[in-house]
Amino acid sequence: MTSPASTPPAASRPAAAIGFILLAVSCISVNDMLIKLLSGAYPLHQMVFLRSAIGIVFTLGLVQVEGGFGILRTRRPWLHVMRGVLLVTSNMTYFTALAVLPLAEATALFFAAPLMITLLSVPLLGERVGALRLSAVAAGFVGVLIMLRPWEGAAREVPLWVQALPLLAALTYALNQIMTRKLGVASKASAMAVYIQLTFIVVSLGFFVVAGDGRFAEGARHESLVFLLRAWVMPEGGDRWLFLLLGVNATVIGYSLGQAYRLADAGTVAPFEYVGLPLAVVWGFVIWGSLPGPSVWAGILLILGGGLIVFLREQQKARAVSRRIMGHRDG
Repeated sequence: MTSPASTPPAASRPAAAIGFILLAVSCISVNDMLIKLLSGAYPLHQMVFLRSAIGIVFTLGLVQVEGGFGILRTRRPWLHVMRGVLLVTSNMTYFTALAVLPLAEATALFFAAPLMITLLSVPLLGERVGALRLSAVAAGFVGVLIMLRPWEGAAREVPLWVQALPLLAALTYALNQIMTRKLGVASKASAMAVYIQLTFIVVSLGFFVVAGDGRFAEGARHESLVFLLRAWVMPEGGDRWLFLLLGVNATVIGYSLGQAYRLADAGTVAPFEYVGLPLAVVWGFVIWGSLPGPSVWAGILLILGGGLIVFLREQQKARAVSRRIMGHRDG
């Protein structure tokens, strides 16, 4: 999930926006599946670099279509840097968890982000949150607790800190959303995708300079840390095509997300991001033959239900405010 600022209602094209978000979510699901599939042989920072380096080539082509390199100029460069850093942190922590966690479980934990956005909007944006939305948020976090199962202690199969990584990803994503909502971003979808991919390239190259030889992975005992810190390896055989697919996927994801949230308001678009949850379950079964257990299913349903109630309630409130404004104008 990642949403640039929405366009004004006058420019709203909800049908097109829903099409773009469904395309983006489908590609995100493929992206997550490919990264998990390749996580046993390549370091995360190499995968992020190759994905973004390939993706930015295609994205610059879209920049030409949308107006040329001039659209890359921005009055708020530091806003894009801040958004990029938050999204890089969100992606890196989430992908690190993917090396160990089942795809459906990691995806469901990340979908706590809308619940966090609702809570953070109170202190950071001064918004008022009613009893219904607070109850939905509480139900969602009960689902998170059920999935984390902190009461298992030392008997747990996956360390609690690994399970917490998708939640950290959700938190940094939520902060990005709040910042975007507060400051706004007036850029073309392709330009926003270029800014984000450039940030990924810079950060992954920094990882390469510091840890690209794999020296920090030698003492690492956990699979997630090895995935993050192992040495770079030249892709071979069919893996080269998978990396190319990752790059093309990154282009489609960045552009489609930007377009979706530029063509309609977040309340219209965001609920369709939850299509990613059943897709994650499908990939987990098709590729790895795994299905969520009872506690994970319970957590998924609570997080899904809580998030959708929050979105639907926000959309309902937005329509009520719009009607009141139109009523005052007519009067």
